[in-house]
Amino acid sequence: MTELRRRMIQDMRLAGLSEGTQGAYVEAVKHLARHFNRSPDLLSEDDVRHFFVYLAETRRLAKSTIRVHLFAIKFLFRRTLQRPWPLFDLLRVKRDQKLPVVLSRHEVRQLLGRVRHPAASMASALMYACGLRVSEAVHLRAEDIDSRRMLVAVRNGKGNKDRYVPLPQPTLQRLRDYWRRHRPKPWLLPDRSGTRPLCPETVRRCLQAAARQAGLSKPVGCHTLRHSYATHLLERGIDLRVIQGLLGHRGIRTTARYLHLTAGVLNNVQASVDQLMAGL
Repeated sequence: MTELRRRMIQDMRLAGLSEGTQGAYVEAVKHLARHFNRSPDLLSEDDVRHFFVYLAETRRLAKSTIRVHLFAIKFLFRRTLQRPWPLFDLLRVKRDQKLPVVLSRHEVRQLLGRVRHPAASMASALMYACGLRVSEAVHLRAEDIDSRRMLVAVRNGKGNKDRYVPLPQPTLQRLRDYWRRHRPKPWLLPDRSGTRPLCPETVRRCLQAAARQAGLSKPVGCHTLRHSYATHLLERGIDLRVIQGLLGHRGIRTTARYLHLTAGVLNNVQASVDQLMAGL
């Protein structure tokens, strides 16, 4: 590991960035270094400008990918290298306003029934049944499962926030069966070594393989299960503010996008509008 990378990782830890964010930022900076074939601390402001033109116009990367590169490189130069270049005030990459992919309950059952990797299968079930992010699921420990109160303690979620989410009875039974077979510790969902949490990429690959086997036409990722959880709760009449808390969203606007995905809610709105406007 180079001294520059070590310093950046230390700075990211001091700033309280999650492990997932740290990893994404390191990869983005590595991409910058490989593009110019030299250390980023030897680059000029104009070099960085041309790199972002290359990402947008030559590589035509998704806006979300370019945003990660922007945040990572801005952190490196502003925080670690102490170079507050005006370029970073100029660069703006708007977030794509795309609706998330949501599976029906039948599609969720088809998907989860085809995940063969034991730990990845358990992680997938928890992501749907409790609305967890993949990083939250793979970092669970046995003591985070409160079977008496039927809750899962999510520790150090996004933004370093803790929260509790309801644990469905069928999922608790599945956890107990999984525990009896594998006796994992300290992590509930370990990798093959048994000493580290399961890699999120392993879960993603297992889900995509299961989606192909199930014949699902929708693009499936780890977050698809979380999106489906939120949408299905909303369709059951759970208040949007409650869902916000369960998901650990900072603002209600992030949660409100699920309003666009709920057929039941839209049908209720249509019926209410029809009644309201009757006789006009």
